[in-house]
Amino acid sequence: GSLKVTSSPTRLKIAKDAVRLAYETGYVKDGFTFQAGAGGISLAFVNFLAELMSEKGIRARWANGGTTSYLVDMLREDLVEYLTTAQAFDLTAIDSMRVDKNHLEVSIGFYANPHNKGTLVNLLDLAVLGATEVDENFNVNTVTYSSGYLAEPVGGHSDVAAGSKLTIITVPLIRGRFPSIVEEATTVVTPGETVDAVVTERGIAINPRREDLLERLEGSDLPIRDIEELRREAYSLTGGKKEPPFGEKIAALVEYRDGTIIDVVREVKT
Repeated sequence: GSLKVTSSPTRLKIAKDAVRLAYETGYVKDGFTFQAGAGGISLAFVNFLAELMSEKGIRARWANGGTTSYLVDMLREDLVEYLTTAQAFDLTAIDSMRVDKNHLEVSIGFYANPHNKGTLVNLLDLAVLGATEVDENFNVNTVTYSSGYLAEPVGGHSDVAAGSKLTIITVPLIRGRFPSIVEEATTVVTPGETVDAVVTERGIAINPRREDLLERLEGSDLPIRDIEELRREAYSLTGGKKEPPFGEKIAALVEYRDGTIIDVVREVKT
């Protein structure tokens, strides 16, 4: 992630709507647990979440890192009882582990080992994560751009999505000339069955598997839309997804959290 809060009005709207979605579906309440990514939208989400919690008098039991200064601020403002950190993303987070007694260092195995039923990701109520693409089946790509070129490592994305009770993907509808909501993801990193909602600046799509969320949102003025409708709008604004000129050579394998290979990254012809 960027490790810097976005200043884009579009992306700030996405973050605000994600907070509203989490609150209106009942996941932001006293004693809840959460994790957010380290991208610009996710960090803005943390800030807006802190504002809401302060306003409503809500205190989280713990928050999971990758930890940033924004989570440390929540700990020191008593909005969060504990922080658990497997990765510290800035110097404030590192120093906090030294001086704050309720900031706990944890191993990657305790954080996300799929063979450990007590792993921290399985105890999450709420997770907010980013994406480069989301397709109509809610499959998420984080490892390649729509151009086919590598973006960034997968990290704990699929682990957190699988474990959390509510997994929200925050993503702008389009990036430049490329749609972010597509018919089929260039590379699948996180399967759609583990994703509950996708928040864009032009609407929120709820995975049809989560009928309970749709019921809770009846009467809400949040812009709930079908993901196919969002995809069509993204394509109308960009002219559609341009398929990269892939070659035959496999450049990388995408390994899911249980060790299975769920996709491959192919070379892009130049």
